[in-house]
This record gives sequence, C-alpha cells and structure tokens, in this order.
Amino acid sequence: MPTWLLPAIAVAAILAWLGRAFVMDRRANRQRLCGNSRLIETRRGPIEYAEAGSGPAVLVIHGAGGGCDQGMEFAEPIAKRGFRVVAMSRFGYLRTAMPVDASSAAQADAHLALMDALGIDRAVILGASAGAPSAMQFALRHPDRCQALGVLVPMAFRPTTEPAAIASLSPMSERLLMALVSSDLAFWLARKLVRNMLIKTVLGTPPHVVSNASLQEQARVDRILQNIQPIGPRALGIRNDARIARSLGRFNLEKIAVPTLVVSVRDDLYGTYASAQYTARHIPGARFVGYDSGGHLWVGHANEVIAEILSFIASAR
Repeated sequence: MPTWLLPAIAVAAILAWLGRAFVMDRRANRQRLCGNSRLIETRRGPIEYAEAGSGPAVLVIHGAGGGCDQGMEFAEPIAKRGFRVVAMSRFGYLRTAMPVDASSAAQADAHLALMDALGIDRAVILGASAGAPSAMQFALRHPDRCQALGVLVPMAFRPTTEPAAIASLSPMSERLLMALVSSDLAFWLARKLVRNMLIKTVLGTPPHVVSNASLQEQARVDRILQNIQPIGPRALGIRNDARIARSLGRFNLEKIAVPTLVVSVRDDLYGTYASAQYTARHIPGARFVGYDSGGHLWVGHANEVIAEILSFIASAR
C-alpha cells in the first residue's frame, strides 16, 4: 500500500463526516424556521413577522445577522410579562424581500406598514444594533405611532471628535466578517473550528467575557450563534446593513419627542458605547444605561437589560 494512501483515506473520511454533519445541521436550521413566522401583505410589500403574548404592542427590530427569529429569542421574556411582541424580518432577511430603497427611513416606513396590516395603533419600538437606525427613524417619521423608543448597542452616528471607548473591528476583521456571513458552509465550519473568532468578529464580544460567564449566558451565546444559521437567507440584509453603516449620518436627534432608553456596553467590539452616549445626550430626556463589560451581546447582563426595558416601558405608559 502506498504511504500516501492511509492519510488520503483519513482526510476523505473527515471530509465526508463534515459534509454529512453540515447537511444535517442545515436541514435542522431550516426546519427550525418553518412554521414559526408568517408572511403578511402590506403596502410596502410582503413582510415576515412572528408574534407572541398579548397586551400593549412592542415592535422588536433585529440586528445584523438576525430576522424575526432573533427578535423573538430576545423578546420572549417581554411577551411573558403581558405584552404583545411583534418581531419582523427587516429588508433582505429571511422571507422579507430586498427593495430598491432599503434605507433606514424606508425600513421605518415598512415597520409602520406592518403595524397597519396587523391593526396596531401605537407601539413601543425596540431596535438592537443594526436595527437601531430604523427604530430612530420611526420615532422621527411617525411620532404619533411611537409610544416609546429603546435602542440597544445601537449602530449610530458618532462625530470624530467623540473618542471611542474601544477600538472597533479592524478593516481586515470586517473583510473576514463579510466572508464568513456570505456562506453557510464557511460560517458552519468557523462555528465548529474557530468559535472564539466568531464570538469576537461576528458577535462583537470579547471571548474571555463569554468563557467567564455563567452557564446560562454561555448557552445564550451558543443559541445566538446557532440561530444565525441558515445565513444564506440573511446575506442580502447583512450586506445592506454594512452599506448603511458605512454612510450613516447624524439623525435629527433633538426632534425625537418620545421617552427613550439607550443601552450599550463599554467593551462592545463594534464600538457602540460612544455613539450610544452621544445619541442619549442629544435626545431630550433620554435615559442612558451603560455596562463596563459584556460585549455586543451584553453577556452577564441579560436579565438586567430585560428588567430595564420592562421598567422603561412601564414608566413610558
């Protein structure tokens, strides 16, 4: 037997195992999405959404790499506390199509169209990460329909004169990030082989923060990584969010006239802390809540963040 044959057989066996595991995981991830959301026709086109609970409405706007499933994962505790939680998939995510105009303003108008289609008069608007620009635009464009505004680790404008609390991702890390989120297989392999790299580059969270967290919080991070898959149906939305981030200008924050909560974390590797502080300072009466550690996923503070949101909603009502 040639000396190269055994290593070749071993490599072939490993590749076959990886291929089978990938196909099985992809099938499971796609099945997870089936039946958990609805597609509704609105004047802005079909929009995918999921909902839970009953009571006053809370509209949840997901971040990059998300969809209505990510929104519901975050907001389930809110639904259990007597609120009707509605989470949509933004433009280019899952079953919501990508229109010609996918700006944050157009997204805000789509949020309103979804509310109209569902018969919701007013709602608390919660936008996380890349969902924050359209949440703020909603408060500016449709103040009579916005009961209160919450933005969490927001993708938001920060003037160059405002020092960042932490250096954001390097250009090389951003290129790596876009490569990973462009392929189901690449993301799946990275999750299996270099999980900490994904936690840092995709989830914007220092890996040591996760490894030092409680088992409950580590499980939450794993669910978030798992639920980004399948990533293919989210790729158009992710690329659109990247375009918006590169050209994000200053909104007329002083015109936001609804109760506002802004939350961020100092060691968020997406660098949202300084922009969140700037945003809160310029929205009249806004409340800022900051944590020193926890990264973009506010690891270690999940229960505190939900408690802050529930308290905020109660006071806004």
